[in-house]
Amino acid sequence: MLLEVRDLQVEFRTRDGVARAVNGVTCSVRAGETLAVLGESGSGKSVTAQAIMGILDSPPGRITGGEILFKGQDLLKLKEEQRRGIRGAGMAMIFQDALSALNPVLSVGEQLGEMFVVHRGMSKRDAHARAVELMDRVRIPAAAERVGQYPHQFSGGMRQRIMIAMAMALEPDLIIADEPTTALDVTVQAQVMELLAELQRELDMGLILITHDLGVVADVADRIAVMYAGRIIETAPVHEIYKAPAHPYTRGLLDSIPRLDQKGQELYAIKGLPPNLMRIPPGCPFNPRCPRARDLCRTDLPPLERVSADRRSACHFWKETVDAAR
Repeated sequence: MLLEVRDLQVEFRTRDGVARAVNGVTCSVRAGETLAVLGESGSGKSVTAQAIMGILDSPPGRITGGEILFKGQDLLKLKEEQRRGIRGAGMAMIFQDALSALNPVLSVGEQLGEMFVVHRGMSKRDAHARAVELMDRVRIPAAAERVGQYPHQFSGGMRQRIMIAMAMALEPDLIIADEPTTALDVTVQAQVMELLAELQRELDMGLILITHDLGVVADVADRIAVMYAGRIIETAPVHEIYKAPAHPYTRGLLDSIPRLDQKGQELYAIKGLPPNLMRIPPGCPFNPRCPRARDLCRTDLPPLERVSADRRSACHFWKETVDAAR
């Protein structure tokens, strides 16, 4: 197994109280596999990714429990210098907002080349040449002429390609892509996802794709993990999720996708708001918004139990949800 996360717990201590952002997340990724992590804003997706990468803002963030095993090594037991050596070379991250993630006062060539200077000990001349190669690899036109330009001189889609180039520079074993297509138009989204999938196949990398959009992952993911209130509440192969979800929240996310055969109709929306992470309700965290909630749901936290060989759901009445979808 390339990456195993076991019972990961992260909290943020603030003046208003303790926010439990991640509550016992367990997941895994194999080489060459794509795991899509889905959920609304505030569900804990990005915090989980930051904890895996070792870039959690601390304070106020703090990992309070669990293990993060990368190639069998627990990253949480390593010193920061050792973690820094793994970032970039072993695992890398593509951030949501490329303009904010890139340094505005350095050319993209300098930022790409720095990876090779720091991790590979290359000269600046050789690093510059590799930067041009990377830009060509992610299909940025006239790479040799544009390598000296600054992030603001590129379009949103081109900046995202530069972020992908930075992540791929050292050919890591694992890529974490945090909402890589946010704020891009549909055509550019498709191009970016196609590029990611192509590079993943070429390098046989593991990929964690974080998104709130089920439509984005349909053609690229092998497995899906759905998060709510800092917990994984359903995980399954992608085709099983779309065929018959085993959690009402997943059902709600699927129903929220616009469909061509519903032209002119009002779009479905899950009722209510995501829970306050400082005051997560007792029982199932989704129970205040769940159309199938019963007394048991309001008192007992459902475990992530096995539904089938490759599928798990944290719902007391998952069988009813599956049957309703069939």
